[in-house]
Amino acid sequence: MDEQMLLQASKQGDAEAYNSLVLQYQTSIYNVALRMVGETAVAEDITQETFVSAYRALHTFSAGNFRAWLFRIATNACRDHLRSAHVRRNTSLDALVESPTFRVSSDEESPEDYVVRRELSSFIQESLAKLPEDQRVVLVLVDIQAFSYEEAAQILKTPVGTIKSRLSRAREAMRATLSTQRELLPGQFRSG
Repeated sequence: MDEQMLLQASKQGDAEAYNSLVLQYQTSIYNVALRMVGETAVAEDITQETFVSAYRALHTFSAGNFRAWLFRIATNACRDHLRSAHVRRNTSLDALVESPTFRVSSDEESPEDYVVRRELSSFIQESLAKLPEDQRVVLVLVDIQAFSYEEAAQILKTPVGTIKSRLSRAREAMRATLSTQRELLPGQFRSG
């Protein structure tokens, strides 16, 4: 079944069809949540909350980009979490290192390379967490999740020009931060 058929069946109460949609998007939603909140358990909760909220509101989705609609729900849940009074402002660095999306498996990786890669992953997540929320979410959506500017604008209900300027500021901030830790960067990124 294609996505439109799954959506139609889901709207009619077909749990298997909705489960197919969940399976299709759960990893991407989780990855966005993890990069936004920096904690594995919270990202898992937000992922679950996203799909529950989407299911409850499925009747309101008439047409358009389901993926963008779903990611809007997820990013709003992340923002709500980050704004809550209960959030510790310290990001779990282990969450990023333990994330399978950040592991680069290599049978030839030396223990030293592994330690450097882990330190770099931790430093990147820490730097990402320090970005203002509006820049962080754009950087995660466009540079990490590979959404187009237009899709990110649709998800965030923000003009494309604003997306581009926030992304530019976020990239510059990350570039400046990473330049302070050149020894962690692979050789091709150390110059400049």
